[in-house]
Amino acid sequence: MTPLVSLDNVGVTLGGVPILQGVTAQLPRGKIVALIGLNGSGKTTLLRAILREIPCTGTIRFHCGHDHQHATPQHVGYVPQKLRLEANLPLTVCDLLAVSLQRRPLFLGVARSLRRQIADMLTRVGAPLSLLDRPMDKLSGGEQQRVLLALAMHPDPELLLLDEPAAGIDFKDQESFYQLIARLNHERGVTILLVSHDLSIVHKHAHQVLCLKDGRIQCEGSPHELSQGVLAQVFGAEAALYRHHHPHG
Repeated sequence: MTPLVSLDNVGVTLGGVPILQGVTAQLPRGKIVALIGLNGSGKTTLLRAILREIPCTGTIRFHCGHDHQHATPQHVGYVPQKLRLEANLPLTVCDLLAVSLQRRPLFLGVARSLRRQIADMLTRVGAPLSLLDRPMDKLSGGEQQRVLLALAMHPDPELLLLDEPAAGIDFKDQESFYQLIARLNHERGVTILLVSHDLSIVHKHAHQVLCLKDGRIQCEGSPHELSQGVLAQVFGAEAALYRHHHPHG
């Protein structure tokens, strides 16, 4: 089967420093691919290259979109590790989603039909409708991530990029969040590239794993194929300890 995304010899240099070198990999259609590696290994940089936020050498080819060559924004959803908001910005959940969906200025209000659409988007990701009029800066980490996921899943992306999406979520709520990700993958067939530091989550939910080390693919395969010895090559002495609540890199 044709992969959804092909990476061929991808390299990224920022400020004269090589971050990614010769990255070649494929994202299989309809699967969850976990991207793992130590801090500074280039995981976020690879996501940004796929999003075309930064220039890269080599080739990144999308086999999605109407022409099956060039992805367009509605075909790629993205959830960052954390939403950065200006302090004291009076932006509600409804406002944030409306700004992204409607063309008219926000000060003219949100149409009733759009508000219903936004409510449906929240329901889709298991977020309570009570969040609609809550200020974004008053939400918990888990609530914020579900709102961002609701936006990323609109209208129906073929590719979803998740950059350590559970980093700001309480440990007790992380499993339900990843179960939601797995459900969206299963029910909607969306291909997911997930950056994660939690090897137990990777083992439980990912179909394929890409291991980055020093800007290169060190190893890849299914979670069951990657032995502790292989992971030790990526994480070194920290392999057995690299679990929950590690800072992102």
